[in-house]
Amino acid sequence: MSKDIQKTDGTDTAHHSWDHRWETEEGRSDWLQPDDDVKNIIPLLQARNVKRVLDLGCGVGRHALFLANEGFDVIAIDGSEVGLNFVAREASKHHLSVTFKQALMTSLPLEDNSIDYVLAFNVIYHGSPAVVRKAVKEIARVLVPGGLYQGTMLSKRNGNYGLGTEVDDHTFVQEESDDDKSHPHFYCNALELIQMFDGFELIALHDKCHQKPESWHWHMICEKME
Repeated sequence: MSKDIQKTDGTDTAHHSWDHRWETEEGRSDWLQPDDDVKNIIPLLQARNVKRVLDLGCGVGRHALFLANEGFDVIAIDGSEVGLNFVAREASKHHLSVTFKQALMTSLPLEDNSIDYVLAFNVIYHGSPAVVRKAVKEIARVLVPGGLYQGTMLSKRNGNYGLGTEVDDHTFVQEESDDDKSHPHFYCNALELIQMFDGFELIALHDKCHQKPESWHWHMICEKME
């Protein structure tokens, strides 16, 4: 596993919280099954002859392992060494080929135009607007023209919007939280999200509630413009 951790941009620090969570079976338990949205995009990826994919913010590998099992050439990147070590063991146990790199979403150790599909599920909203924009810029850089991006962002309908201390525009920290919300989280509406992804053509956008009440997240699929 290669390591490319650079200095953080000040608010992209949530991987420290995930390092602690991934250490225990209980902490990993809610993050082991691939999301239905990722399962459902497989026919589109196959129709577009996608080969090389990036699971950005792979955590403990629920999507990296799933995509590798579907026959894709998978690169898994995360800031958490604990998470990467776990998914590396799982990949070895199930004889799946995955390339692992420890790095931040704002500085991807990949060549320009080298990835056909980037997945960032519950990842790039961990930081200020500047951090999110830098992550999106990196995603655009590594995607081939016409490449697909699939990811989630926090909606302003989310029940945590406005809670805690606003450390930047629409970015909040809940200091007393015992999970990753003690680190900055950015929230947006649909217009702000689309503006963040300037240079991409929107394919699908839905505001969905996750398992917890009021846990609204934007789910998007878009294409890097030629």
